[in-house]
Amino acid sequence: MKILVCIKQVPDMESKFTIDGTWYNTSDLAWRMNEYDEYSVEQAVQVKEQVGDSDLTVLCIGPDRVKETMKKALAMGCDRGVHIVDDKAAQRDPWEIASMIAKFAGDKEFDLIFCGMQSQDRASAQVGIYVAEMLCIPSVSTIVDFQYDDANVTVKRELEGGVKALISTGTPALFTCQLGLNTPRYPTLPNIMKAKKKELLSLQADDFLEVTAAQETTEMFFPEKKGGGLVLEGDPAELADRLIQIIKEKTTVMG
Repeated sequence: MKILVCIKQVPDMESKFTIDGTWYNTSDLAWRMNEYDEYSVEQAVQVKEQVGDSDLTVLCIGPDRVKETMKKALAMGCDRGVHIVDDKAAQRDPWEIASMIAKFAGDKEFDLIFCGMQSQDRASAQVGIYVAEMLCIPSVSTIVDFQYDDANVTVKRELEGGVKALISTGTPALFTCQLGLNTPRYPTLPNIMKAKKKELLSLQADDFLEVTAAQETTEMFFPEKKGGGLVLEGDPAELADRLIQIIKEKTTVMG
């Protein structure tokens, strides 16, 4: 079995962000694997361990620094890494990113492809679905349970309101992974050392980019700060009358 898992390096969400044109300033940020992708890597490794005779590739697009994030995926159990070198990755829209992944995967005959549901920085939730469409294979998004049995896959996907849908499909197929699917493992020291010896192939983005952007970012800004809440103090009966008066005033303004 051949498995592909696609990951993205994103800023640590605890970092202090500043705007630099149409994206954030990357100079002083700490970096990590996208949280949703950690669930994807874990699920891919679990399938590899279940099936036995499997080959698991991790793919990442971005500048040279993403190799550090890829090493974590290798230490978690991926067999090899493919780095599509692209210093402009942050400027590309989901359509472009998906086309690069699909171009790489097109002739590899992967049985299973795993992606995160969305990235923590852009949060478009589009890339994985685009990849499946470009490869003409089934896809199931936001999965929270995964079962593989002899080329048949049964998954649960999360819907609004806490509802879960049970879906079955054959392979090849692509799945985007949601929080709660599994518990990602921590790489052990021996596996971290082994990861240093695993193949990490670097390819150039120009060899995979065949489409032009379908979307354009024209402006980026922080949300406006909302005003603080109003604290009422005093006798409960008086507060109730005051609260009713405030609600009436707000309703009049909104109306």
